[in-house]
Amino acid sequence: MKKPISSFSDLAGAFGQKAAKPIITPDDSLVYSTDFGRIKQNKEKKTISSNDGFAKIRRETKGRKGKGVITITGLGLTQQELKQLAKVLKKTCGTGGTVVDETIEIQGDKRELIKTLLEKKGFKVKFIGG
Repeated sequence: MKKPISSFSDLAGAFGQKAAKPIITPDDSLVYSTDFGRIKQNKEKKTISSNDGFAKIRRETKGRKGKGVITITGLGLTQQELKQLAKVLKKTCGTGGTVVDETIEIQGDKRELIKTLLEKKGFKVKFIGG
């Protein structure tokens, strides 16, 4: 009685061939294979986009059900430094907020307070939009 074929490697062995390892690209979500075990993903390092020397402060409501949010971009900081700065801004303003990619979002309309705080930290500040 013949052995049943249950995997790709069994199929390759039936024809006298050796099974090839699968080619894994960084965007694949495969983390484990029954043939090869755990598959390690290549972690890509994120680069910091260059800034023009100005922190841009913008008030946005689009996509937030009418709620106003202040977004701060163009700081040229690492992800960890952005989170630390966001924490200080949230405490000073007494509101919530988050860091999305290279943008800090602070709830509410505290543009003047954020501007003075960023200027004390050594940033040049521009208001963008209305």
